[in-house]
Amino acid sequence: MKFEHLVEINDLSNPTMAIITREQLWRGLVLRAEAPKLFVDYIDECTITERNEVSMTRSLRYGDLLITDQVSFVHHAHVHYDVPAQKDIARSSLRMSIEEPNPSALFVRFEYDNGQTSQANSEDEMYEAYRRAAYKEADIDTIRIIRELADAGRLDSLPS
Repeated sequence: MKFEHLVEINDLSNPTMAIITREQLWRGLVLRAEAPKLFVDYIDECTITERNEVSMTRSLRYGDLLITDQVSFVHHAHVHYDVPAQKDIARSSLRMSIEEPNPSALFVRFEYDNGQTSQANSEDEMYEAYRRAAYKEADIDTIRIIRELADAGRLDSLPS
């Protein structure tokens, strides 16, 4: 299943909404990779096992389930999560790309790929529709948390 959607960051038509800068948004997306428990409350533990300027390898524990993934960064452009196939888990990926069609008109495009082709039967279609809705809700929640962190000044001084 391949799925993508766009989330608006700054509603420029709403003068009461604080504007988030591209730098703050970038820092929030990086923080989501570095400290995922801030964004996903059912993660029990995240350990960064390797890190350099453009990528990191993490181990995420959800109860008894341990998943290792690779996160790569293209500064101010996108964060890419790659989960290799492991045990009962198929390969999958997520890319969060910053788009700015006009100054301060920021969006994040979320692109998912679970490496599997769509199935034709209605039960699989219903499951995939549920999965897409859950992804979209989680992504909207990610942006909500980034906005809260920015409003609190917590994204102003993190390394970028």
